[in-house]
Amino acid sequence: MATLAETSLTDSLAASGADVLTDEGTLDFYAHDIYSRGADLAAVVRPKDKHQLAAAVKAATDAGHPVAPRGGGMSYTGGYTQDTPGTVLFDLAQMDRVLEVDDVNMTVTVEAGCTWAALRERLAHHKLRTPMWGTLSGLKASVGGGMSQNGIFWGTGRYGSAVQSCSALEVVLADGTLLATGKKHTRPYGPDLTGMFLGDTGALGIKATVTLKLIPEADCHGYASFAFEDQNSWFAAATEIERRGIATECFGFDPYLNALRMKRDSLTSDAKQLVGMMKKQANNGGGVMKALKEGAKVVAAGRDFLKDANFSLHVLTEGRIQAAADADIEIARQLVAHYGGREVENTIPKIIRANPFGPLNSILGPDGERWAPIHGLVPHGRSAECFAAFKKLFEDHASAMEELGVHYGTLVATVGGAGMVIEPCLYWPDASNPLINDTIEKAHLKKLPKLKPNEPAWELTQKLKKAIVDIFFEHEAAHFQIGRTYRYRDSLEPRADSLLKAAKAELDPRGLMNPGSLGL
Repeated sequence: MATLAETSLTDSLAASGADVLTDEGTLDFYAHDIYSRGADLAAVVRPKDKHQLAAAVKAATDAGHPVAPRGGGMSYTGGYTQDTPGTVLFDLAQMDRVLEVDDVNMTVTVEAGCTWAALRERLAHHKLRTPMWGTLSGLKASVGGGMSQNGIFWGTGRYGSAVQSCSALEVVLADGTLLATGKKHTRPYGPDLTGMFLGDTGALGIKATVTLKLIPEADCHGYASFAFEDQNSWFAAATEIERRGIATECFGFDPYLNALRMKRDSLTSDAKQLVGMMKKQANNGGGVMKALKEGAKVVAAGRDFLKDANFSLHVLTEGRIQAAADADIEIARQLVAHYGGREVENTIPKIIRANPFGPLNSILGPDGERWAPIHGLVPHGRSAECFAAFKKLFEDHASAMEELGVHYGTLVATVGGAGMVIEPCLYWPDASNPLINDTIEKAHLKKLPKLKPNEPAWELTQKLKKAIVDIFFEHEAAHFQIGRTYRYRDSLEPRADSLLKAAKAELDPRGLMNPGSLGL
């Protein structure tokens, strides 16, 4: 039976008009992120608009409860999971509307719970998109989450990370104030007040609405894949491609992640994804026959086209005319040849671009293993040595990893004007969790082995994760999804840290807005 205090809190939250959930199963589900479970929650609130959000935040903090935002739930760094019990979690999934597409001033304003996939679908009718137009998890990941956590992928090679596409926000502060930042058509205007709330992992406020810049959608695309025998040439080629500004996306896999990808994906699923790509190429003037030929190449390549590749690199280009996209691919070919790489079948970039927001089945490994990516945005000049430090870490722990079934693979991606993302992904045999089981397609989940809890493997994974974070710190890395994982405040000079704490004190004097995030 609920206590009087619990009933009072529920009634106060419900007075906002938002949905309030307090049953045990719901609270347990929302206490998880992809990586782990946080402390018990007091309630989950699902507002339907910014006014309900503001009123419910005020009701929660007036009652002395911490509050925290949740977007698509795809965090794996403690972005919204809590260290102490009693937080009211705000699930923004019902705030999912595209509020305004302004094709004169070239901006789009959305509610924070709108997914990247939904935004792309809406903007397709206008033949527009945002410069950075989503993460690979965009089927679930929200735009508001992208502003709080930052992120990369689609468009990142040329336009940078997610927050660089943002021009203005409406943010709910800890006392329920609805604060508008910036001008929709330009950022910044004076000191960058919008930027203060970007990448904060919800430590300073809860995003209610987001305004993003728009650009015309590209009409034509180019694709190429390359293989390298050593890591130094791999990094050198990727760095030079980013410097030239020729790729909208440039990413790659080390030998271990190459092997995992070949094991995970099936030719049948690839063929299904090709349908969309072939239709698009035909509709864009490429012709049905050309589209069918491109699709046939991918199917003919099967899953063996990378079997002899140590390191792979995948490049996507775009332009208003096909000749422009092809010219950029040709420059990439020349750069790769200069650094000793060779071209292979371009299956991977074609398949991913054909289905940019695919099912999130890879959050478990191909044998049902748990998965944890740990990333850093490293200066180009230190990327190869940082990667080498990870290789040594895994070599030093090879015996324990083999004994406990822990393994890894590494993804890299260039970020326009910023450096190289390196993302070692750890895999270990362990039980799944409710959020993972809800996220993966049911048919796919049924095919995977159901693993039991494995405390020794979990403890080794935790140890390796901390060591990876420390290596990134030593190599001057920046991070997305800072949450409660990365050493953000350790990287700040004393006066910068004081400024951050002063901003927190001004915006959240009682420390009730997602406490612990950013290390605050």
